[in-house]
Amino acid sequence: MRGKRLGFVGMFIVLALLLSGCNWWKQSDSKEEAGEVVVGLVSEPDSVDIHRTSSTGEANTALYDTLLKLDNEGNIVPNLITDYEIIGDGKEVIFNLKEGEKFHSGKPVNAEAVKLSFERLVASSPFSTNAGDIESIDVVSEFSFKIKWKDQFAPFFINATTYFLSPLDSSVLDEKGEGFEKNPSGSGPLKLTKINRGDSLIYEPYKDFDWNEGGPGFDSVKFRFIPDEETRILEFKKGNLDVLLNVPYQYIEDLEKDSEVTIERVPGDVLSYLGWNNKLPIFQDKNVRQAIAMAIDRESIIDNTLNGEAKSVFGPLPKAAFGYSEEIETMAKEKYTRDIEQAKKLLADAGWKETNKDGVAMKDGKPFAVDLWVDDDPANQRAAQVIQNQLMDIGIKINISVKESATIIEQTPKGAHQMLLWSFGWPDADVLNFLLFGKEKSKRLHYENEEIYSILDQAAIEMDQDARLKLYEDAMRMLVEESPFVPLYVKENITAVRNFESFVVHPIEGSIEWKEVKVKK
Repeated sequence: MRGKRLGFVGMFIVLALLLSGCNWWKQSDSKEEAGEVVVGLVSEPDSVDIHRTSSTGEANTALYDTLLKLDNEGNIVPNLITDYEIIGDGKEVIFNLKEGEKFHSGKPVNAEAVKLSFERLVASSPFSTNAGDIESIDVVSEFSFKIKWKDQFAPFFINATTYFLSPLDSSVLDEKGEGFEKNPSGSGPLKLTKINRGDSLIYEPYKDFDWNEGGPGFDSVKFRFIPDEETRILEFKKGNLDVLLNVPYQYIEDLEKDSEVTIERVPGDVLSYLGWNNKLPIFQDKNVRQAIAMAIDRESIIDNTLNGEAKSVFGPLPKAAFGYSEEIETMAKEKYTRDIEQAKKLLADAGWKETNKDGVAMKDGKPFAVDLWVDDDPANQRAAQVIQNQLMDIGIKINISVKESATIIEQTPKGAHQMLLWSFGWPDADVLNFLLFGKEKSKRLHYENEEIYSILDQAAIEMDQDARLKLYEDAMRMLVEESPFVPLYVKENITAVRNFESFVVHPIEGSIEWKEVKVKK
């Protein structure tokens, strides 16, 4: 099956190359500067304002710098701060900033600026819970500030390695606290110079960033948004892209044969999952949820849609996240390795006993038919098709509905979906609380369980790491039994690059290390 698909794609590329000689591609898409780095990626961020975006990626994160960061071994180390002091029982922490750091506007990254940024974050960001329940933020001195929480908040330190908590330059905002897109200012390595909605974002290296000796190794960066796989790969082959993020899996082997191309592989930390709106009556019975989990063959999805470039996951967390438990992963794998007959029995126990002439399970005269939302990533759409076939094996009919990512992000918190193929990535198990299963926080799954609420709330304030791990293990054991979603796999981060003397991808986060990027002369 895969060989036939590659043959078709090969014919498409030949045709496209012929068409390219007839000015099929816009001239503006070609590279213009010797020192320009052009990055091809699938999706355009909904905003470059870190307090307004609902997702982060290369195209909007290089604008910012973080308070703390993960080193190459995954340890939390200072970044914009030099150190911090935990006071008393941990409800108060004093942070000391590096002196001399500047926003792109030229204004200093000082305690007052960080205070204003955090206040806006807490007041309006969809990820405000990542900062914890803050009682106050006080300026101690020009480069020291103190955060006081209403209760201890253990995940703060690892959350502060993410861009959602990065300082933003509030001085560029209007009186309503808006307008960042018109005049963006962070303190990261790249300064935004132009927004071409629907096409690209253009940056230049920020001169006052802490570059390596010799300064930045490039003159500008253009992020081009190209959803279509064949178009992305063709633009890379033509030399119009220097960096190809999320390389389409079926092209990896071909690119590896090109001596001018380097393939960078980094283990992923983003967990793809099959989810649903647990408030809907059709998903209320645990037997139904377990049957769905038991019908899924992860390895088949990985082999047929991802070219084997992913690792299956059965438990609620990916291995890279703090809180991951090998015991829970083993338990989940033993419980939900594909078993069609047992899945059918579970459906029958839930009342879905008969099938119509199309083989769809029936209950009270109604078929088990639901819509599955998936975004415009072709790899995800192919995975949805495999899942569609696997669930049909137990009598569940899936109608695939392709939606823009922005629509899924906006509509799923409102419960407008039935099922969805989606993903999350976060370095701490607190993601189970603030995004997936916390009380009034479940943005995609809408699962309600008071006992799990209680455990996750306790884990968020537990400062002893071993005790936190035990709490998360208890919560995950319940989640495996209740099966409110189906974890699927973690994709490997695969990047193709050409025309560089130096190009480094962070081994933990999978992000481009712009300090280490140097184009060939």
